[in-house]
Amino acid sequence: MADLQLISAALEALLADVSALAAESIPLEAAGGRVLAEAVTAELDVPPFDNSAMDGYALHAADAGQWLPVSQRIAAGTQAEALAPGSCARIFTGGEIPPGADCVVMQERVQVDGDRALMPEGVPAGDNVRRQGRDVRQGSILLDAGERLEAAALGHLAGQGITQVSVRRRPRVALLSTGDEIIDPGTPLKPGQLYNSNRPMLRRLLENFGAEVVSTVSVPDDYARTVALLTAAAADADLVVTTGGVSVGEEDHVKAALEAIGQLDMWKLAIRPGKPLALGRLPRNDGSLARFVGLPGNPVSGFVGAWLFLRPLLGAMLGCPALKTLPKVTAKAGFATSTGPREHYMRVTLEFAPSGVMATAFADQNSGVLSSCINADAFAVIPANSDIAEGDAISCLWLAG
Repeated sequence: MADLQLISAALEALLADVSALAAESIPLEAAGGRVLAEAVTAELDVPPFDNSAMDGYALHAADAGQWLPVSQRIAAGTQAEALAPGSCARIFTGGEIPPGADCVVMQERVQVDGDRALMPEGVPAGDNVRRQGRDVRQGSILLDAGERLEAAALGHLAGQGITQVSVRRRPRVALLSTGDEIIDPGTPLKPGQLYNSNRPMLRRLLENFGAEVVSTVSVPDDYARTVALLTAAAADADLVVTTGGVSVGEEDHVKAALEAIGQLDMWKLAIRPGKPLALGRLPRNDGSLARFVGLPGNPVSGFVGAWLFLRPLLGAMLGCPALKTLPKVTAKAGFATSTGPREHYMRVTLEFAPSGVMATAFADQNSGVLSSCINADAFAVIPANSDIAEGDAISCLWLAG
């Protein structure tokens, strides 16, 4: 096992010399899931004026406990007039607090008689008022570069009236499936054939990690064709991902083809599942190098490898720190296991309770059992040469985003 590489060394080799891709300006409406290329500074206070948190009556706190004439009606979206001394204003949620008022009494606490309203006593100044700039102050950093634009972030930008944002270009990924025995769904199976479960699984993961899958190719078990298809795939891609063909069998040609036309940075890792994983680079049309990740053909190995290697690589290409590392959770093992000389990544569900986090392992952890990944919340990382008893503290990588 001395030739096996640690995952830390593999990640170091994978991320060496990776820089963020170029920026592009796109409409905010199309920016969901994209990564900001530069920080955005707030040009407006949010909210832009003091406004009411509820339907009720605006008044000066010193006038509480009295019958007050209702001097104006303020709906959301209308400009308020200065409040006449000794009066109140009928106001609705989001309505502008009029000059001269400093609090709002909810309508359920007010007794109304025609154009007069009886205010309760002891209303504090500022009650039910959303102050100008409470959320965002003009000139502050609204969002940092590297922020992924999910729902709340998009709303934050829209609240500034922003219509265009500068985001990182999506990494272009070519996804290749190797093996004569692997065929696409929709074609009748012949003896010895399997449907391609890796392609839709990895495509979805790659897109979730921020990439654009620009091509999907089936590669036969033929060295010359493997060389030709790898060369074509890398021509305009930022990343080439293959499944299968990186082991040592007579029909595994990807590693040899990579060494012939590009460079192999690392091969064979001390992890389970996923030992036959290759990292390298392939020449592009413009003379630069596309990154290469050769995942094992077993679907669970491909799933694990995607989270451990594709996600951080794409995070580096996008300049997105949140994608580069998976959150770590310490949990109690709800299982017992022993490992050999390879670090084991077990598929587990997490249960959060007042007494702590419990990790429950899927019963069958074989690398061909893809059902173990469907409801997995995390990978329990079991060090090499370890004996884990039920209740022991273990480290888990949370499969978030």
